[in-house]
Amino acid sequence: MQEKNRGKNLDEKRDSAKRTTIILEEEERKFIDALIREGKEQGIKPLFSKMLDIYRSMMIYDWRFPGEYYCGISRIAFLNVELVNILIQNIPEERWREIGRKMGEASKVSMEATLGIQTSNRDTWHEVFKRLRVQGFGDFYLKDKYILVKAPFISEPKIWAGFLEGLLDIELDIKTFTAPFVFEIKQGIPS
Repeated sequence: MQEKNRGKNLDEKRDSAKRTTIILEEEERKFIDALIREGKEQGIKPLFSKMLDIYRSMMIYDWRFPGEYYCGISRIAFLNVELVNILIQNIPEERWREIGRKMGEASKVSMEATLGIQTSNRDTWHEVFKRLRVQGFGDFYLKDKYILVKAPFISEPKIWAGFLEGLLDIELDIKTFTAPFVFEIKQGIPS
């Protein structure tokens, strides 16, 4: 009986896996081999799996130009962080939290309209944080009543506090002023 079931499971696995051949240009293969050799990628199959996961996560519907694409209602472009920081430094500091809040509200509308994620629902925060990570905002973690932001692309915690407040419909206290940032959820803790 076990032998019969074991054979059945193997047949199911064979049916679900499809073999595909991809012919790469010499330069493409050299690049992939270098990534593997340098330890940046584990192998060609994991690399392609990661690429497909990123493609699905970013919902890249329409690339317009190199470095720019549309995801639902949002136009997303790859930016130089130094240029963003120059822009921030030319905004009065007393407005940073307010501007962050407006940015968060705009991201909330985009995620709700495009992805159907209710960002104010704490149960969806994992998906919200995943989306922010894929878009390059940084790595976000929730632990009890704290939100941790590692590797943020904006270095000002007041902007992040406002951004997260606008995005998640909460009120935060800033606990650290250098990255990684820690914010304590004060009010509006969604269930």
